[in-house]
Amino acid sequence: MLSYRHAFHAGNHADVLKHFVLDQVLAYTTQKDKPYWYIDTHAGAGLYQLDKGYAAQNAEFESGILRIANSKNPPESIAAYLEKIKKLNSGKSLSLYPGSPMIANTHLRANDRIRLFELHPSDCKLLIENFEGKGRQVKIEVLDGFAGLKSILPPPSKRAIVLIDPPYEEKQDYQRVVDCIKDSMARFAIGTYIVWYPLLQRVEPMQMLEKLKKLNAKNWLNVSLTVQQPSSEGFGMFGSGLYIVNPPWTLPRILNDVMPHLTEALAQDPSAEYTLENHIS
Repeated sequence: MLSYRHAFHAGNHADVLKHFVLDQVLAYTTQKDKPYWYIDTHAGAGLYQLDKGYAAQNAEFESGILRIANSKNPPESIAAYLEKIKKLNSGKSLSLYPGSPMIANTHLRANDRIRLFELHPSDCKLLIENFEGKGRQVKIEVLDGFAGLKSILPPPSKRAIVLIDPPYEEKQDYQRVVDCIKDSMARFAIGTYIVWYPLLQRVEPMQMLEKLKKLNAKNWLNVSLTVQQPSSEGFGMFGSGLYIVNPPWTLPRILNDVMPHLTEALAQDPSAEYTLENHIS
């Protein structure tokens, strides 16, 4: 299906959690001089206009990144994440919001590489425009990311961060994620794999999470954020989470410090809460 456009949801609470964690993983990875690849299976447009167009229609960023930007006394790591976003904007207002490819671009060094897959032709066109001038460091393909990932693992650098963030419009996406992680771990066991998932009133997300845990990765982390009580009608996303294979050993400590602040700032009702579990040897 090609109906999903992430621009409608740019900068919402799920983006804040996803992109903050991604920023921390990338920051840890670049502590070593050895080059790495960043691979995004469902890259979107890469950069989003908040004050007009799709994002302005639902204005989900108002209960997401704007709340974080206006929060008092943010932890140092959140302040650093916000600074990256502010540098993309002129003046004090936030009119541009970076998607995961642009977050990755802020960490890109001369020998690192970015590989982006986006199946929606309109979003892929915007993605190419947003990365114009990057040359061979960034390669963008109009391709299903699940298939594209198979073709490039293991990467020549033998270091990689992979973000798997499908729209989950089709129920099959949940099983595709499990199959993708299983196959990727067999091809490249030492890669870092970040899976984003929605919290919904349906069984598929939690079934997927349990299946991912049963893959028995040696090191893993799961963090989720609930921002509101599930709707009485049974529809809508009330939070989101990330399951990470081979996370940085520093990430649990960072999230222990940060998640209370994110939960308070992004809460839409008193039921907001977070969960954090990990097994890192």
